Amino acid sequence: MLPIGLLMVEHRLIERLISLMSIEISNLRTGKAPDMLFFDAAIDFITSYADRCHHGKEEGILFAALARKHLSDIHRDMMQNLIADHIYSRKTLNNLASSKKSYVNEETHALIGVIKFSEELVSFYPKHIEKEDKHFFIPVMEYFTEEEQNKMIEDFFKFDQGLIHEKYKDIIEDWESRKR
Repeated sequence: MLPIGLLMVEHRLIERLISLMSIEISNLRTGKAPDMLFFDAAIDFITSYADRCHHGKEEGILFAALARKHLSDIHRDMMQNLIADHIYSRKTLNNLASSKKSYVNEETHALIGVIKFSEELVSFYPKHIEKEDKHFFIPVMEYFTEEEQNKMIEDFFKFDQGLIHEKYKDIIEDWESRKR
């Protein structure tokens, strides 16, 4: 298995959350009351799983290893673009969390922000994932020897030891069953 295979598996779980967020946005747009427990879970998932776990491996292991290679200008620019994407997603997530907190504190106008920033994330993640899966991950593996790729997989597993993948898979499955 290539190291990127592990990252792509994580993308599939992130896509499942994004699908659930899309359903929740549709519910809000039809006048249903916001499910703040869902937003709590979604914010936690994106913070812990998508950003800390997934982006953490990309930035701290894959991108760091690539930075030590002589990359083509296209790959170096794309990597910088992906890092900028990660910064954007963190900022948008912080805005969503802030809007949700304001709404919970009875600032009903803050629901506009909850919807807006949720929509931004729902729009952002599929494009970001496509860039990585289809235009970046596979070509950049050519910069690494098989030994370096195996070491990267080991590093990914070491990185994950402190994180709980199963927790977030269970959370998504629970919310999927509630939203059907």
